[in-house]
Amino acid sequence: MPTEILRRGAKPPAARDERERAARAGVTDRYVLIRAGAVAITARLRDTPTADRIWLALPIFSTAQVWGQGEVFFETPVESGRERTARMIARPGEIIFAPDRDVIGIPFAPGPTSRAGELRLWSASNIWAEALGDVSVFRAVRPGERVEVRRVEAPKVAASV
Repeated sequence: MPTEILRRGAKPPAARDERERAARAGVTDRYVLIRAGAVAITARLRDTPTADRIWLALPIFSTAQVWGQGEVFFETPVESGRERTARMIARPGEIIFAPDRDVIGIPFAPGPTSRAGELRLWSASNIWAEALGDVSVFRAVRPGERVEVRRVEAPKVAASV
């Protein structure tokens, strides 16, 4: 049992190899598009074992579920143990993975267990990505809507003059 916990926490070798190839090619950041129903957002992956596992599992297709009025979540085929940096409270724009349920969550407003001014999660969760836009658009997602998570190129940034 303890060995399995350690094994689940290590970075998968395939993810390490892929990251090394990308670094040699000059690509350092990884991005995903998360689409649920009619809304979508791009997110930048963090350098974590959970992010590596999700990246290797892409594309992911699932069905949206809603927790209270503050979070959209969906099941994944990904398994990952709880990381040392797992937290019970998320910051706006953080995309989470709950290792006890193997779900990805997008908290956008206080949920049923939140106190004033916080985004409290249902369990300690791994933060694996940062949204590049306003996650409150997920307020429009309804239970049962189709969810897709897929790889995308780095977003284009307009140069300022």
